[in-house]
Amino acid sequence: RVLINQILNYPKDSAGSIMTMEYVDLKRGMTVEEAFDRIRAIGVEKETVYTCYVTDSRRKLKGIVTVKDLLLAPKNELIRNIMETNIIYVSTHTDKEEVASLFGKYDFLAVPVVDNEERLVGIVTVDDAIDVIQDEATEDIEMMAAITPTDKPYMKTGVFATWKKRIPWLLLLMISATFTGSIITSFEDALSASIVLTGFIPMLMDTGGNAGSQASVSIIRGLSLGEIEYKDIGRILWKEARVAFLCGVSLAAANFVKLLLIDRVTIPVAIVVCSTLVVTVLAAKLVGCSLPVLAKRIGFDPAVMASPFITTIVDALSLLIYFRIACAVLHIG
Repeated sequence: RVLINQILNYPKDSAGSIMTMEYVDLKRGMTVEEAFDRIRAIGVEKETVYTCYVTDSRRKLKGIVTVKDLLLAPKNELIRNIMETNIIYVSTHTDKEEVASLFGKYDFLAVPVVDNEERLVGIVTVDDAIDVIQDEATEDIEMMAAITPTDKPYMKTGVFATWKKRIPWLLLLMISATFTGSIITSFEDALSASIVLTGFIPMLMDTGGNAGSQASVSIIRGLSLGEIEYKDIGRILWKEARVAFLCGVSLAAANFVKLLLIDRVTIPVAIVVCSTLVVTVLAAKLVGCSLPVLAKRIGFDPAVMASPFITTIVDALSLLIYFRIACAVLHIG
């Protein structure tokens, strides 16, 4: 009961909250034969016996040794001579998502957990890490879809509970989308002077939203895997700017042909639409790649800055860009 209460006192998302205290501990002065005797004596009740942890009299972690090491060593060899002292471990307050990432990086079967004095207090096993990865992936997907995360399966979540999870985000996004309507209203004169411009608004907004979502999803994935850090933001912006330029020019070229041959608009209108495409894709990708990194920097979940928010912001930007270019090229407004 004391041990359970000790675990419950650790933060919800920490290594201490998911660790088990069922591990095999050995001493440096033991021989291989004595180590096997201890494993046989206590191993049945332990979470894993393949990796054993070497501690001193104060339970400080000194090394690890695997069953493979023990099997290949002479039975009178001392543990201190075969144990690995270059140990990767985590503290009880390390974020459990960070712990889970270690399993993918180093192919561990278990990771030792120590307290502030480097005393071994438990281990996190690979099956616990898989559970964490699944939970975090589900949470990220729900956040990216503008749904408040839940720990219940879909079929076991009631209608009212599902409504409560979704409606706050929908209200927030609906309110933020009113800015898009305000932009269109402010350019009514420009639209009335050139009605043909209205027909291309959905295409420009959708293309911008899709471009921003592509960038944001890639960056969020990189952040979750630890491949991207805040210090990389300059390189990220430079890379996405080049990608955006290539994508924007390709889309504009294809669209220019379509506008002239199928839509049969004038060349100035085609120039307005295609120029807007290039600038919108550039703006969308820069917004999409930077917001998740900035969110991570200030302590928010980067997944919050996914498709819904990116799309709302980019929609407003694409309209501003569109009407500004139209006013400049067509001399309207």
